[in-house]
Amino acid sequence: QVQLVESGGGLVQAGGSLRLSCAASGRSFSNYAMGWFRQAPGKEREFVAAISWSGGSQYYADAVKGRFTISRDNAKNTVSLQMNGLKPEDTAVYYCAADRNPTLRVALTTRSLSYDYWGQGTQVTVSS
Repeated sequence: QVQLVESGGGLVQAGGSLRLSCAASGRSFSNYAMGWFRQAPGKEREFVAAISWSGGSQYYADAVKGRFTISRDNAKNTVSLQMNGLKPEDTAVYYCAADRNPTLRVALTTRSLSYDYWGQGTQVTVSS
């Protein structure tokens, strides 16, 4: 069982930066691949980024590639999402998720159904 708590959301102007963090409780954090998803009002939840159990592999949605960076610290049971060059279309609730499969599987990693545990989300609002 893993419990996830996101933090770091807020209001930022276009072009600005935010760093989201996700704190995980549980003994086996390093056994999970981790992902970030987001959901804007009236839209489906969409994949943002994922990282393998060791941090050695990352995968990004095309919409955020080159602007966002996912990282993890297994010693601190945390995963982070550094977001630079924010755009108004990045406005959404951002969710942290844990996948019991420790490696990234391109066909499955982007699917929300592949993840077993979810946080409550943190709001990110980018003003134009």
